[in-house]
Amino acid sequence: MRLRRSFAGLAVAVAFAGPCALVAGAASYQNYYSVVTQFMCVACHESLNQVNSLEAISEKATLRRLIAEGLDLGQIKAGMVAQYGPEVLARPPAHGFNLTVYILPPVVLLGGLALLAYTLPKWRERSRRAVGSDLPGAAPLDSDDAKRLDDELADFL
Repeated sequence: MRLRRSFAGLAVAVAFAGPCALVAGAASYQNYYSVVTQFMCVACHESLNQVNSLEAISEKATLRRLIAEGLDLGQIKAGMVAQYGPEVLARPPAHGFNLTVYILPPVVLLGGLALLAYTLPKWRERSRRAVGSDLPGAAPLDSDDAKRLDDELADFL
């Protein structure tokens, strides 16, 4: 009787262990593909999910090992940086000189917009004044030509 109960308990444990392992494997598989995009191949300088060089294969194996250990993303990044250096990260850390990567583009964009907002009214005013005045070097129209031009323009309008 005991043998049957222990065998039944073992069968139930095995029956539940299979799907649980499958779900855990699927979770790490999905986790790997969401994490691998955040790293670069240090030899190719390409995203790690797009290259298959020897260095990339080594990095991918290290990444899989770190994920299999159950580490969170911060710990995985720290482990990869410890092994391969900071150039393994797809996004550089936001401190020190690397901070310019995050700050400089918006500053340049805002500076360009401010410069445009400052100079555009001046350009428009200068063009309005140029249209209202005679062209440099052009002879002024005599009264007969001016009257004929006004009459022809009136026909079109």
